[in-house]
Amino acid sequence: MWRDAVLIAGRDLRIEARSRVALWQVLPFAVLTLLLFAFALGPRPGLLAQSAPGLFWLAVLFSSVLAAQRSMAIEGSGATRDSVRLLGLDPAGVFLGKVLALLAEMVALEAVLLGGVVLLFHVTVTSWGVLIGACLLAAVGLCTANVLYGSLAGEARMRATLLPVLVLPVVAPVLIAGSKAFSASVAPGSGSGARWLGILVVFAVVYSAMGVALYGPLEES
Repeated sequence: MWRDAVLIAGRDLRIEARSRVALWQVLPFAVLTLLLFAFALGPRPGLLAQSAPGLFWLAVLFSSVLAAQRSMAIEGSGATRDSVRLLGLDPAGVFLGKVLALLAEMVALEAVLLGGVVLLFHVTVTSWGVLIGACLLAAVGLCTANVLYGSLAGEARMRATLLPVLVLPVVAPVLIAGSKAFSASVAPGSGSGARWLGILVVFAVVYSAMGVALYGPLEES
């Protein structure tokens, strides 16, 4: 399973390195989202800093769906899916491979967005451990959910609009827990971030297990 996961992750990352969709589309979209949020709130440093956690995770959430659409487009045609099945790859390995490739892109995206939040919203992080942990755990949860629901959308003609409708309501716990953990990392008096990290762990584990178990049947349907 893990060998197949490495093969699929390497393939997806090589395709992305050649096409540079994440670099020229997903990343600019994420940065523009932050800029528009900043413009909408206006030149009020206090309000910007207070709103930073929620706005950061909204930008991450929207960008993750866009990146997932690109990731699933690689498997979009029936011929591609049939070829993967003919190669005898473990469906669980295919799922994990796509998650790993998407995770690499999401971690890089979160790093850029975090730098943008610090610069644009005048945020001072006091607990980097909580913030980095939240970013990594949330990335795993978002990637597993997006790949799983992307497979559920399958070859539907309206997949580009169907995937956000399926994913966005489901990942609300990531948005809430991530925002709370971010707040705890910049404002020590707002409470411990440990319980919010726990929610992110549970979400990531549940959707990882669901993906490993269900990805194969969904791809064959």
